[in-house]
Amino acid sequence: MSVPEAGLPPAQTPTTAAGRAGLAALLARPSAAVVGLDFDGTLAPIVPDPDQARAHQDALPALAALAPRVRAVAVITGRPAEVAVRHGGFAGAPGLARLVVLGHYGAERWDAATGALSSPPPHPGVAAVRAELPAVLAAAGDPPGVAVEDKGGAVAVHTRRAAAPGEAFEALRRPLGALAARHGLVVEPGRLVLELRPPGMDKGVALREFVRETGAESVLYVGDDLGDLPAFGAVEALREEGVPGLLVCSGSAEVTELAHRADLVVAGPAGVVALLAALGGAAADA
Repeated sequence: MSVPEAGLPPAQTPTTAAGRAGLAALLARPSAAVVGLDFDGTLAPIVPDPDQARAHQDALPALAALAPRVRAVAVITGRPAEVAVRHGGFAGAPGLARLVVLGHYGAERWDAATGALSSPPPHPGVAAVRAELPAVLAAAGDPPGVAVEDKGGAVAVHTRRAAAPGEAFEALRRPLGALAARHGLVVEPGRLVLELRPPGMDKGVALREFVRETGAESVLYVGDDLGDLPAFGAVEALREEGVPGLLVCSGSAEVTELAHRADLVVAGPAGVVALLAALGGAAADA
């Protein structure tokens, strides 16, 4: 099925030739396509307290309509896989047997078909960072409202609730970068969050490995944040290798780099789930 035949409205139609080719390939043979999705800011609205983040109310129905018609759906997130599963409501949800959650940027994996969770042993640097972080924040002036999220395999420092979120973010970049480097970790900047995590895995590596594992012939990826740039790069590299791909940005005024590289920009999680629902309907007619 070609893009015009899909009947998608202009708001869901790619603006680039490469994106239109990626969408056309997905719709021509949905059963050979992989759909990759970020969680926070993509399936779930960004909220001040990360513990309160939940998937958009229409996400599960949209995924349940699309997942059985494609080769696989992968939620690729910096969160622990079990947290994304819980906040997404994925466990036991009908229609999601082909969904996997790749947590900690792909280091962890949860399969909806079996409910099995696999994860690597913790990096020793995370425990060291966790122990030293209070002193580092104190030396930086303990900006009011800064919150620490312990992700088990990583530690995230959020500045969204600080009095001056952007200033706190920039003030903490250097000391947190030095702390991470001392213990063999890297800093992943995001939307008013700095995450200290083990090196060697990112969303691009995770996406490429999953496409290779599944033998997918086309790929769609949707993200909203700087941590999604490696996945965008992976799709661009796959295109060069002959695998059509579509890049979608879950629109945000906080991060513009993804929008500039995307084939299609939609209006946040509501726009993402509307696109997924439309693709599910179009795939059913393919």
